Amino acid sequence: MSFLLLLLAFWVQDDPHAAHMAVGYVPREVLEKPVTLKSNIGKISEPVSTKSTEAQAFYDQGVAYLHSYVWVEAGRSFHQAVRLDPNLAMAWVGLSRVYSGLDDPAAAAAAIAKAQALSAHANAWEKTRIAVRAKQLEALADLGNAARHQEYKKTLDDAIAQHIDDVELWLLRGNAEEITAAGRGQRGSIGSTAFYQEVLRRSPNHFAAHHYLIHSYENLNRMPEALHHGEVYAGLSSAIPHAHHMYGHDLRRVGRIEDAIQRFHKADELERAYYAAEGIASNLDWHHAHNLDLLSTAYQYQGQIREAERLMREAWSIPSVSEYAEFNKKEYPSFLLARNRPDDALEAGAALTRGKYVLGRAAGHIMRGHAFLAKGRVPEAREALAAAEKEVTTAKGYTSAGQMRSSAQPYFDGLRGEILLRAGQKEEARVILKEVQRRVRAIPGPDAWSQALFRLEAIARAARESGDWELAEYTAQQMRDHDAAYAGTHYALALVAEHKGDAAVARDHFAQARKFWGKADADLTELAELRKK
Repeated sequence: MSFLLLLLAFWVQDDPHAAHMAVGYVPREVLEKPVTLKSNIGKISEPVSTKSTEAQAFYDQGVAYLHSYVWVEAGRSFHQAVRLDPNLAMAWVGLSRVYSGLDDPAAAAAAIAKAQALSAHANAWEKTRIAVRAKQLEALADLGNAARHQEYKKTLDDAIAQHIDDVELWLLRGNAEEITAAGRGQRGSIGSTAFYQEVLRRSPNHFAAHHYLIHSYENLNRMPEALHHGEVYAGLSSAIPHAHHMYGHDLRRVGRIEDAIQRFHKADELERAYYAAEGIASNLDWHHAHNLDLLSTAYQYQGQIREAERLMREAWSIPSVSEYAEFNKKEYPSFLLARNRPDDALEAGAALTRGKYVLGRAAGHIMRGHAFLAKGRVPEAREALAAAEKEVTTAKGYTSAGQMRSSAQPYFDGLRGEILLRAGQKEEARVILKEVQRRVRAIPGPDAWSQALFRLEAIARAARESGDWELAEYTAQQMRDHDAAYAGTHYALALVAEHKGDAAVARDHFAQARKFWGKADADLTELAELRKK
């Protein structure tokens, strides 16, 4: 490990108060709380050096939870294994991975140092695994260093060559194909799939490989394959909320919105039952707000606005545990703007500007800018854009969010383009806003897919309000290419056709919009407009 990581590790180990501190955003006493063995979380069998069958069982449970990103229960399981066998080095390797999941590099380094200190009790295979994790931590400490990332992959390759049947190493190697050594299965692409498929060749019911393949195929926009692995993952890990959530991702993408909502609700029910049974606060589970986000936008998609807002407000009230989560809170003020409530959007945007993270605060300024434009206040919108840019250019240590900047950039440019549009500079605005549409549609993942759809809808609305029907038509066509089963897509196409005087096409698209809004709130504004027509 690097000198800095070693220093952090020994500080945590030697500090008598460290046991009472939090790891990331979770108090240590929660992570060390006794736990029982659970079923239907995905089966793992990875024999380690222990004479305690119970310690082995809790170790396996910890690994299973790791693969579904259930950080708190993984931590509790590994701590339970250590209580049963204090010499179990591999449990500390697991804890190191948990602590990275909780964004606490110092605690992760301390855990791997503990594993190294116990390596006298480990066999050759376990020593290899400890070395692999230590090499990953070196790469994590310098994420922008491609050479460190490559060294980590080479370490994994060498380890697999020595231990060819270790499916965990194959899974880690698939994770390592992501853009940095921080990959954990969410950003996989074509390179990752080969490693996960090799796991399934060796272990056809390995739930983790199915989980990671869902993400990889989503990123490749291969929805039939993602849907297949989503169904298998949910079946193999039926007690895991994230498994149902993942299946909901892909049911939504193939137009089965009602089935998707049921899966998101199932995830929510499992989570709430878990919080009540275990005495765990919901804000310690990153997944809770995330699931509420997708559930709420699924209702928004159907035009069930009251239920969508209720769920959005609940998610909004949960403190963000990561930059990604806080940045995504922009969807609530965006929803308010879509419902023609610019004053409420201004208030929500202002609250976001007081957030913990750089990109979250920047998103707050961006949403305030769009709200100002909705109120016809172009100068204030320009000031909001300048404030957003200042956040990201003056922030110290901003490299920690560097990977997200490419995903966030279209939102900066989107505000810039709409300012030009509202100011009458249509040619310049079109160039920017068409590029924004291309980029938001290209961002991988189910969250980005739904966000892109609503972003396109917002651009189409701004174009119509600004009298730029060329841009309105182009954007409506982009909406159709993105999701032809969305009622809002047909509504946008109908308004363009109506403006062009093509009554037959307008009538057809209005009819399609009514069909797809079949379960919408009776007082949905768009439906009221349709009735007038």
